[in-house]
Amino acid sequence: MIEALKELLHKNPFEPFRIVTSSGLAYPITNPDLVAVGKDTIFIYTSDDHFAFVRNNQITAVESTRTAA
Repeated sequence: MIEALKELLHKNPFEPFRIVTSSGLAYPITNPDLVAVGKDTIFIYTSDDHFAFVRNNQITAVESTRTAA
């Protein structure tokens, strides 16, 4: 899952996506510069001046937020 996340963060052009956790929370990723992937934890800075630390083992899905044309 982490390798897929890293690929999405480095995709050019960047395409927004969301990270879904085991608790059901979803974090929209609209800017790859606001995410830092660590060894065991991901840091996400959100658009409302808050941030979250998500443990890698809590990530259950990485979903595209692109709309169908």
